[in-house]
Amino acid sequence: MNILILGANGFIGSHLSEAILSETDWHIFALDLSHDKIENCLNHKRFHFHQGDMLVEKEWVTEHIQKADVVLPLVAIATPAVYVQDPLRVFELDFEANLNIVRQCVQYQKRIIFPSTSEVYGMCADQEFDEETSLLVTGPIHRERWIYSISKQLMDRVIYAYGKHHQLSYTLFRPFNWYGPKLDNIFNPKPGGSRVLTQFIGNILRGENIMLVNGGEQQRCFMYIDDGIRALLAMIRNENNQASQQIFNIGNPRENISIRTLANHLMQYIAEYPAYADSVKQVKLVDVDAEQYYGTGYQDVDLRVPSIQRATEKLDWQPTTNLIDGLKKTLGFYLR
Repeated sequence: MNILILGANGFIGSHLSEAILSETDWHIFALDLSHDKIENCLNHKRFHFHQGDMLVEKEWVTEHIQKADVVLPLVAIATPAVYVQDPLRVFELDFEANLNIVRQCVQYQKRIIFPSTSEVYGMCADQEFDEETSLLVTGPIHRERWIYSISKQLMDRVIYAYGKHHQLSYTLFRPFNWYGPKLDNIFNPKPGGSRVLTQFIGNILRGENIMLVNGGEQQRCFMYIDDGIRALLAMIRNENNQASQQIFNIGNPRENISIRTLANHLMQYIAEYPAYADSVKQVKLVDVDAEQYYGTGYQDVDLRVPSIQRATEKLDWQPTTNLIDGLKKTLGFYLR
């Protein structure tokens, strides 16, 4: 199989590329702006990398969509601070740029595996989110945080419509707080400049206080990246077409913890590294108002728990890495 990965140097793209090369005989055609996370893939005979911007390299993208058996457009902005600070950039990349990819997959009859997001559920009141029945609930227009959720939801609906009316072969997957090595740059000091886990790691290493938005009582289901990649490989293999025309929540409902608990775990585990023990002692947990931290366009969600029954039944998949092991593996990568 020929796999086209747009955004191969991202968190998911880099781990998926490594797994494909080590576990399959598939060829990867990859595009991204840089290659620091995929250095160990570059010299592999089945890894064909082109450095560039998909908004500029349109001929390359079209040529390789035509060559591909499966297309994975993984290019997206996925940090909440940017949703508030630059909402139009989020929409232009996460929806408009990817819409062109989807339409070419329709045109050339190519299968697409598209990253939706757990954020599409928004402020859904369900205790567990189901792909088919849960309502997708977002806030008022001036809460610009929701432009990411809405961009992804709209893309889900467009892909579904192309599948129903134009025979597009697709799979949608919704990651729930995947984490692990290569997630973000922990040396980015800008508040909100990375996702919560890597933001906290950076705070601790610099001996800075950890800002807990609204007290850090929000709960999230964190899942280690290796479990997500196993699910993606099953979607790509698509044995007996079990993944075709499906939406899958991919998360770990057993690891549902508060953001405050996550901060405490990280401080505890980083303190086990002698080089950083003194930095940990300087860190305090400080409650901060969401609008003070992110701006007036932000709005938060208290609970976000996936139902994974469909993925379990159709993909024969379950997450297997517990949070403690996953966090220690992640810290081992960043602190080694």
